[in-house]
Amino acid sequence: MNGFSTNTGIITTVKGDVTGDGILDTISLVGVFTQDSIYLRNITLSVQDGMTGAIRNVPLRVDSGFGPTITLFDFMGNGVPDILISIASGGSGGIIFYYVYSFMNFMPRLMFDFEEYDEKYKYTVIYLDYYKVEVTSLYNNERYLIDISNRGIDYLSEIYDEAGRLKEPIEGFVDPLSGLFPIDFESDGKYELFGFQGISGRYHADRLGYINNTLSWRNGEFKLTRQQVAIFGT
Repeated sequence: MNGFSTNTGIITTVKGDVTGDGILDTISLVGVFTQDSIYLRNITLSVQDGMTGAIRNVPLRVDSGFGPTITLFDFMGNGVPDILISIASGGSGGIIFYYVYSFMNFMPRLMFDFEEYDEKYKYTVIYLDYYKVEVTSLYNNERYLIDISNRGIDYLSEIYDEAGRLKEPIEGFVDPLSGLFPIDFESDGKYELFGFQGISGRYHADRLGYINNTLSWRNGEFKLTRQQVAIFGT
């Protein structure tokens, strides 16, 4: 691949007309392979124009991790697929790095950046009296209540007194984006992004549920069109 050192190899490649000229292009992720490890560094998006053979390389802001993938979906609704990139962080939180690029007319355009998403969508998780946890989405000022009364006496007795009041203030947290899936909810060929983030209580393994956000491409950006909180059954 032009513009790369001999330490760099192709990680994965797909074919698709991402430039919109009706000719299949070659879309690849390239990176530096770490000896005796599956960890990859300097991961770069590389697109070869099917008509001219020209290659354009796009460095990723966060360019290290495990198991990078490319998938193609039309998020804009213009009949031309966009490029969804995922890179696993490898950490215990199961965090995955995501980018979406348009390559219409062979010009790269960053449509989605997981870091910008995590900065935009913030939450508070506050334990309340009487076995409730309040989750507030600061972006849209939506408030959700999770009933934790079924968590078991051992769990609840550490947090609440016999009258159901908190023994001390407790705050939980919401993970960064840990899943992002393309779904065509309207069956019209235009895909939305369905993302989820784990809601945790006193510690990471104390999982209370998930924030589910649906993002649709509107007026030049991905906008929040649906938000739900999913909880675990008994």
